[in-house]
Amino acid sequence: MAQTGARGLAVAVIEDGAIVSIRTFGVRNTAGDPLTADTVMYGASLTKAVFGYLAAQLAAEGKLDLDRPIANLLADPLPAYGNLAAYGNWGDLATDERWRSITPRMVLTHSTGFANFAFLEPDKRLRIHFDPGTRYAYSGEGIMLLQFALERGMGLDVEEELQRRFFRPLGMRRTSLRWQTAFAGNLADGWDADGRAEAHDERSRVRAAGSMDTTIADMARMAAFMVRAEGLSSDRRSLFPGGTLPITTRQQFPTLLPDAPEAERPKALAGLGVIAFSGPQGPGWYKGGHNDTTANTLVCLEERRRCVVILANDVRAERAFPRLVRLVLGETGVPYRWEYPDIEDE
Repeated sequence: MAQTGARGLAVAVIEDGAIVSIRTFGVRNTAGDPLTADTVMYGASLTKAVFGYLAAQLAAEGKLDLDRPIANLLADPLPAYGNLAAYGNWGDLATDERWRSITPRMVLTHSTGFANFAFLEPDKRLRIHFDPGTRYAYSGEGIMLLQFALERGMGLDVEEELQRRFFRPLGMRRTSLRWQTAFAGNLADGWDADGRAEAHDERSRVRAAGSMDTTIADMARMAAFMVRAEGLSSDRRSLFPGGTLPITTRQQFPTLLPDAPEAERPKALAGLGVIAFSGPQGPGWYKGGHNDTTANTLVCLEERRRCVVILANDVRAERAFPRLVRLVLGETGVPYRWEYPDIEDE
């Protein structure tokens, strides 16, 4: 924290599928209130990892076919639903029939062909940049497509499914994809790269792409649950992380980068909302979470079911993540230069 200038940091360690340590450091707001294990922090894109595990459970139960087109779940053609503020600009796809081939696995492996979000396109319109399923390009809009299919096509409520399957049974009482007024009493604000403070965003809309609020204690419970492969029968445990799609770009962002030379590609595969890798300690998976004032990471190793979870309410903490993960888990094989190309990982 002294080296990065970060104001708040929370770390949880999991060994053999059980939480063995939860530590918090620094402050949660400009008033100087301490960051605690029950401080609500922004989960950012760690939401995608939890959503990916939900998809794995639905697939294990035979309720969701990961390789069947999402179009088959919907009563009407996707563009007919128009542009929906709560989900995505599906009406923009009316002239491109390739939407018909997009599957849940393509969504979760970020291979829909969408940009990260339509509002980042020069004309603010959603489009498919390459044949779905052929390559990796990070897309939050893609994640929202699967949420739309589950809710509009299958009649599920994603927030309620997550609460029913994970959050309530695990005692994750301060975790939700929708803002809860009860969070306000112990809430983390954030700091950006220039050290400016910003108030916590009260996200009233459930977004599987990244609206989760959580605590380090709660996220540790979820990580332990996932690394134990709970809720997946022994013959279905290969569903998660389910790394299947080779990643061919030099770095993760900006999205839609061209293919890199073979030697410059990460040794990693896109899985169900996470990135799968194999290193000195065998296979593992990880997911990062980031916005202007948030830096999170979750890294799990299958051998001995070990994980580290780091939540920071200061984006500057991100620069220390490779060293912190190495300190806890040793050398892992996480492709840090792909995830954080501007950060020294030595």
